[in-house]
Amino acid sequence: MPLALLALAIGAFGIGTTEFVIMGLLPEVASDYGVSIPTAGYLVTGYALGVMFGAPLMTVLGTKVPRKRMLMLLMGLFVVGNLLSALAPVFSVMLIGRVIASLAHGAFFGIGSVVAAGLVASHKKAGAIAMMFTGLTVANVVGVPLGTLIGQSVGWRVTFAVVAALGVVGLVGVAKLVPDVPRAEGVRLRHEVAAFKNAQVLLAMAMTVLGFGGVFAAITYIAPMMTQVAGFADGSVTWLLVLFGLGMVGGNLVGGRFADRALMPMLYISLGALSVVLALFTLTAHDKIASAVTVVLIGALGFATVPPLQKRVLDHAHGAPTLASAVNIGAFNLGNALSAWLGGVVIAAGYGYTAPNWVGAVLAAAALVLAVLSAGLERRAGAPGPVVAGSVPTERRAAVPH
Repeated sequence: MPLALLALAIGAFGIGTTEFVIMGLLPEVASDYGVSIPTAGYLVTGYALGVMFGAPLMTVLGTKVPRKRMLMLLMGLFVVGNLLSALAPVFSVMLIGRVIASLAHGAFFGIGSVVAAGLVASHKKAGAIAMMFTGLTVANVVGVPLGTLIGQSVGWRVTFAVVAALGVVGLVGVAKLVPDVPRAEGVRLRHEVAAFKNAQVLLAMAMTVLGFGGVFAAITYIAPMMTQVAGFADGSVTWLLVLFGLGMVGGNLVGGRFADRALMPMLYISLGALSVVLALFTLTAHDKIASAVTVVLIGALGFATVPPLQKRVLDHAHGAPTLASAVNIGAFNLGNALSAWLGGVVIAAGYGYTAPNWVGAVLAAAALVLAVLSAGLERRAGAPGPVVAGSVPTERRAAVPH
């Protein structure tokens, strides 16, 4: 794998850390600013909304900018947002900082996926995408727990300053290691938008929303489920999330490897198994060991879908994949928000803390149905390979650095 993927993974590590570390620091932030925990929760919601809307916005703004330069600009924006969060004198300014940082998230992963796939041979594209996303998964194992510990020990502002420093490292890495990737000649915004007329692109995005939504329906409520149902102590939630992160790392790497060999079978297996495991979580949540094992499996199976889904979007938006790739990153966050809301609805309705697991199982099963439908439409069309979205010249693939 090219060293450029390491630079992309470092950037992904910083982005993953800043996205999730705030969840463990909400009490400290709320106390410092004198606001309630629900009000501090806007820092999570604002970031998620920024990712959803920022992904297409920043990608459109960057259509005329070379991809390497755009990645550097996005990492610069990320650094500015986190520095503003670290220095914010009032809560509203910190919220603005979070939104600024979030604007880089979707476009970085979207453009980064295109660049990563272009650095390797066609039979290694999903593996390259998975390598970049490894930074995001490792962030949940190392970055988030370490950032939480720093924030609780010496202050949450230090955590965001450290994350900003990680962004600087990522920016330098992109500048030094990522080759100059020429923009596709003749590709315009209308070509990028034309990808959304392709039913296979839309089906892949719907699978992203439902499949990954299934994961977060359960994981959003892991703290009350593990403490009040499984009987874990409050302090155990941190290492349970580390187990979830370890599952994500493994699932991401396995998903990337096997998606290059058999993409659709990989999706069938991961989505089908995810639906079953989430349904079983309603039972295993009552036992400490069984619930811990289930948390690992949910992380592994959930993230095993990420490289194949991202690659499927790239394949079917071939020729003008950048906007579709970035919007698919926003689809992950849409799935997170939708499933968290649905999980809260069933808990509020009195069905208990394990009820979101059933919501997740149904969402994952629905994604599996869409995967089967997508493959069926592809076979019926007699086009098992990538579908070209519009009449656009094929991009010249960047030379692989050695």
